[in-house]
Amino acid sequence: MASQAISTAVELVNAPLLYKGKVRELYDLGEHFLIVVTDRISAFDYVLEPAVPDKGNVLNRLSAHWFSLTGGLIGNHVIHTDIDRLGDAVKPEHKHLLKDRIMVARRAERIPIECVVRGYVTGSGWRQYEATGEINGTKLPEGLRKNAKLPEPIFTPAAKNDVGHDEDISFERLVELVGADLAERLRSRSLELYEFARRYCDERGIILADCKLEFGTVDGKLILIDEIFTPDAARFWAKENYALDTDIDSMDKEPVRTYLAGSGWDKNSKPAPLPPSVVEETARRYLDIYARLAGERLF
Repeated sequence: MASQAISTAVELVNAPLLYKGKVRELYDLGEHFLIVVTDRISAFDYVLEPAVPDKGNVLNRLSAHWFSLTGGLIGNHVIHTDIDRLGDAVKPEHKHLLKDRIMVARRAERIPIECVVRGYVTGSGWRQYEATGEINGTKLPEGLRKNAKLPEPIFTPAAKNDVGHDEDISFERLVELVGADLAERLRSRSLELYEFARRYCDERGIILADCKLEFGTVDGKLILIDEIFTPDAARFWAKENYALDTDIDSMDKEPVRTYLAGSGWDKNSKPAPLPPSVVEETARRYLDIYARLAGERLF
């Protein structure tokens, strides 16, 4: 049974709101942060309506799953995900609404870099490759086809912008921004995490085409933050759908993108509300990828 869709938690939390992103809201608990993952969905830089039921539950629980699995590789910001340990930070009558969508996290200093790892040449990477033969300054072999597996995964960072699109940058530019030592640590950790997740997904019939990771520091120690290997932070393909030279139907919010692309929307104004059928199919996909990766159903 689907839960009530949550578009915002502002009225449900007894703590100051520090930041409201497209999907996540960050609250001040004093020593720690409270992250609430809403059911909001975005595409083409717009937050859409209505929210997708259980999307936030899936993202939060799947991130917690991955943080646990990768804890032996690198530390992360998770303190706990137990609603009953929040005390009066959440009003008692609202606990059931936020049960699976909260994460209490360490107050890390965010590194403003999106660490992208690509195992396949697809999406924006394919468009770069078609035009230049490179992705973010990394020269690739000639003659690659769309969706081809790369000889080795590549690290293609982006500088995060709080307004507008993130900026694709070369590794050399990353060194200029954060220094050689940190740049190399970000690259090596990102590639290591991608390979771990790639093998995990492969055993479950899923191709991890690419992913984005975020890091921060606590007392000078590099840790993972935000979300990891969720449908909003990775491109998953079912093995049975893999093909070259086509647009593969990703296991994420693809129904939303497909609908918007065919709706006549001009991409310069907020689109009309999504049809119920698109919302339902998107919710089904999020629940399905959770079940396949976590090995259990949310309901």
